[in-house]
Amino acid sequence: MPTTRRHRAAGALAAVALAVLAPLAARAAIPERSDAFLRGYVTAVLERELRVASAGVRVEAGVVTVPAAGLAEVSPETLVAALAGIEGVRRVVLAPKAASAAPPEPPAAPGLGAGAAQAAPADEGAARRPAPEAGILPRGRLFAPVLADPRWPHFSAAYHAYMGDSELDNVAATSFGETFALVRGAGDGGAWELGVQAGVFAIFDLDAASKDLVNADYLVGFPLTYRRGPLSALVRLFHQSSHLGDEYLLRNRVHRVNLSYEAVNALLSYDLAGGWRLYGGGGALLHREPSDLERLSVQFGVEYRSPETLLGGRLRPIAAFDLQSRQESGWRADLAARAGVQVEAREGGTQQVQVTADYFNGRNPNGQFYERTIEYLGLGVHVYF
Repeated sequence: MPTTRRHRAAGALAAVALAVLAPLAARAAIPERSDAFLRGYVTAVLERELRVASAGVRVEAGVVTVPAAGLAEVSPETLVAALAGIEGVRRVVLAPKAASAAPPEPPAAPGLGAGAAQAAPADEGAARRPAPEAGILPRGRLFAPVLADPRWPHFSAAYHAYMGDSELDNVAATSFGETFALVRGAGDGGAWELGVQAGVFAIFDLDAASKDLVNADYLVGFPLTYRRGPLSALVRLFHQSSHLGDEYLLRNRVHRVNLSYEAVNALLSYDLAGGWRLYGGGGALLHREPSDLERLSVQFGVEYRSPETLLGGRLRPIAAFDLQSRQESGWRADLAARAGVQVEAREGGTQQVQVTADYFNGRNPNGQFYERTIEYLGLGVHVYF
């Protein structure tokens, strides 16, 4: 890529990142455990993790009141488990929607310190009824998507400008996939879930006459996840294989690498106050081809979802950084970054649409080229259901 073009692209990415992250300094002056702050954090957990509409949610003196009418597919146990660990939350109360004008709940009983929570069902039988989502094909998921991971299954379309690559310059990157819960159980303040995850990741050479398909990676896995309050964990067994596009093969006559492997990885995630999330873990290849691939990898990252929104609640600033390192590449760090805005779903909606500026520098995540390193800047649209 010409130097002037690279500088313009880098400047554009920097401008987007500054526009997204600049409000952080202003927000730092807001008391961490104010009711307004807690309501923003509770709203983010409800909409992002539980896929529950936040309309009618109140926070007064650390007491969170959630209208029970909006919890048709979420049990009181799961709700309390998700909100109890938020620092500053004293109690979680489930109340009929019509009770929004009711006086504030009394203070927590002695022995319930800061961060403790208890459920107050709308009727005596509510706590004894089976949890609607604790069964087959429940709604939502317990472990949130890893936003900046280049190989996290979701729907996306992006433009990537490669910098200094010997073959590619302008690239279209697409992905199709999602994570679905198969069965979920809840109890003892937490919930577990077994799901299925599948995705296809493809890149196209936009400078070729027919916009050639260059590479396609296929992933299918079975994640086992757990959540208790702000803490969530994932253990995943998955398969990935890589394939070159026919037109690219005919045009370049390159030797194809039969890259295919089964792997297991584990991640531990913690939601912090203020919309921050930290995660980390590692993985290992099991059966792999070529057989001389090194097995081990580690992964860490941080994400930010602003508790505050723009344009009347329609846009939420977001940012994410993902760092991965593999034994195969001598533990060289691969950095992926993403910054932009999330378009908020209407009340009751579960999908998340994000428009972001993207950056990557490290080992090529496109399987057939795993021995190369790449750097690119891009713009993308990412959709999660």
